[in-house]
Amino acid sequence: MSKLIIAGKGQPLAYGALIAASLVNNAHKDAIAVEYVDEKSASKQSKDANAVLNDSTIGSGAIIAALASKYPDVFGTDSTEITHWLEYATKLTTKNFKELSEVLKVLESHLNFRSYIVGYATTAADVAIWGNLRANPIVGSIIKNKVFINVSRWYGLVESNATFSGAAELLTKSLGELRKKSTGGKKEGHKANFDIDLPGAEIGKVVTRFPPEPSGYLHIGHAKAAILNQYFAQAYKGKLIIRFDDTNPSKEKTEFEQSIIEDLELLGIKGDMLTYSSDYFQTMYDLAIKMIKEGKAYCDNTPQEQMRAERMDGIKSAKRDATVEENLRIFETEMKNATEVGQTYCLRAKISFDCPNKALRDPVIYRCNLTPHHRTGTAWKMYPTYDFCVPIVDSIEGVTHALRTIEYRDRNPQYEWMLKALNLRKVHIWDFARVNFVRTLLSKRKLQWFVDKDYVSGWDDPRFPTVRGVRRRGMTVEGLRNFVISQGPSKNIINLDWSLIWAVNKKVIDPVAPRYSSVVKENVVTFNIADGPATPVMEEKPKHKKNPAVGKKPVYYYNKVLIDQADAELIKDGEELTLMDWGNVIVDKVHKDANGIVTSTDGKLHLEGDFRKTEKKITWIADVPEQVMPIEMIDFDHMIVKDKLEEGDNFEDFITPKSEFHTLGYGDVNIKSLKVGDIIQFERKGYFRLDKQASEGKPAVFFTIPDGKTINRYGNKK
Repeated sequence: MSKLIIAGKGQPLAYGALIAASLVNNAHKDAIAVEYVDEKSASKQSKDANAVLNDSTIGSGAIIAALASKYPDVFGTDSTEITHWLEYATKLTTKNFKELSEVLKVLESHLNFRSYIVGYATTAADVAIWGNLRANPIVGSIIKNKVFINVSRWYGLVESNATFSGAAELLTKSLGELRKKSTGGKKEGHKANFDIDLPGAEIGKVVTRFPPEPSGYLHIGHAKAAILNQYFAQAYKGKLIIRFDDTNPSKEKTEFEQSIIEDLELLGIKGDMLTYSSDYFQTMYDLAIKMIKEGKAYCDNTPQEQMRAERMDGIKSAKRDATVEENLRIFETEMKNATEVGQTYCLRAKISFDCPNKALRDPVIYRCNLTPHHRTGTAWKMYPTYDFCVPIVDSIEGVTHALRTIEYRDRNPQYEWMLKALNLRKVHIWDFARVNFVRTLLSKRKLQWFVDKDYVSGWDDPRFPTVRGVRRRGMTVEGLRNFVISQGPSKNIINLDWSLIWAVNKKVIDPVAPRYSSVVKENVVTFNIADGPATPVMEEKPKHKKNPAVGKKPVYYYNKVLIDQADAELIKDGEELTLMDWGNVIVDKVHKDANGIVTSTDGKLHLEGDFRKTEKKITWIADVPEQVMPIEMIDFDHMIVKDKLEEGDNFEDFITPKSEFHTLGYGDVNIKSLKVGDIIQFERKGYFRLDKQASEGKPAVFFTIPDGKTINRYGNKK
């Protein structure tokens, strides 16, 4: 095991070295032990060492380079370009604003249309540069005020990575705790906690869990919960349990279980353990009997509506004072076997019948259900409720911190009561706000209704807030993760506009999405160019003008090209305009029919003209039959017309009348080479994801990808 020592008073603080070590430890568990000293130097041999690795490699920059060389699987293959940027990073420690500005201008220019410093993923260059910027006290205002917009964009992208932001917070908290201890005269290294205020959290001992019910597909709210649980487990070098909360056989299917596992893997989430609540049915049954024997639970056959009313009004159930013997007989004989009598009963925890917190008014903890369970078959005919099951299994499985959305807050005392009543190990609860979006339903029951009524094509419909739905619409895994981490474990409940998450996604796709051309089929216009090539001429052009690494594409030039009717309607006789990726053209004549629809235009090339002086820049496709590809572009609206449904609202009354819009068109020849799932930009039309390739005379199908701009395109969308 290697050892990294970080000087708490070193200048600059060794954020980069700590981040590099954290990245290594994420991939190679406990490869590097981190220690802090409350000194200006981490080495007795050097007075300016802000960090030391294995008593030999001194300084944050040298440590990053050494780790990058030793762990190419973490940082990527070394290159002269990365070496260049590691050297450049040393210039970012200056506190002279004028000097720093000149240095940042170089980075600003380099990051134009790049997501990362080198290549398409985090490298040692990002670690070194971000670390030194984070350590420089005068950089904060520069980033916040976006003095260098590309630098701020890149800085935010990198910071959204939990390892970067987490390491920075860890260092700050660690040094704070270390200095508190040092005031007592004793200076020692300190394994501090991630600065999230998780109660009782210790490095290496935190266990979190993500417990989805296999009754539907993962939606974006589940994704947030899963990512945050993984985030905390990794931040504390702990464990993550993926547990299927399969206690309701009426709703659960193996199909949903498999889809959840696949979607979690897609998000890069894999637990250290995969478990099932059904593994503990016998244990929970035994604990329920224990509660009955201790007078902490009773069987109740009060009719459901009456029971609901009594709980609401704080009225004691007539069955509350039944004897232990009677309760045991009903539970062990009638309910367990789901007899006709047993099916009229449920088991309730005897907490309180009139507590101000209604969650504590004798909640139901067992119900009969004759539906065969997808794992245990007919072995059981009654099942524990979520509120009884979760605290028990959390405690048994060693969970230290149960992360729950804020709507469970009133039920937290119930969770704690169960553990205390059963004399089980304490589990800390951490509340965070669920993610809510305007005009969106996250209830699996309501989403299932849309599926059952054929309003949508399935759980992966691009209008659905499921992981599969937003992925099919064009959301990237990186964009989704960046968005969730940017929201963090906030407790504030707000309704977010979808533009926020799509804006994050745009930052991921824009630098790498190839640019192609398309025109709308309806009333498409032929532009006749008198002096254009009489036979098609092909030239290689960059797929992305600002990112040559994306590659090149063939572009065909011809004396007849197709343009959109919407563009043609704005063209005037004698006007000079620009055909994008070709040059300027002077229009001779615009031809229209009796209804004012443009049928064709005539013009001639004026390639020596200045494109900067033309008002109109028009996309086009050479009118060559074998090069013109039929396409269908599909856009979507929200499925609900109301921003937020109030209590009592019937969602069926607020369904958007039309939420899917089809436009036929033609794309350039390059779409032939695309694979399903590829993301591109049709210039001047936006970003698209290929959902279906062309086949049997049917056009290729593209879904629009929102770019984060709020629009009112259809009257319902916002």
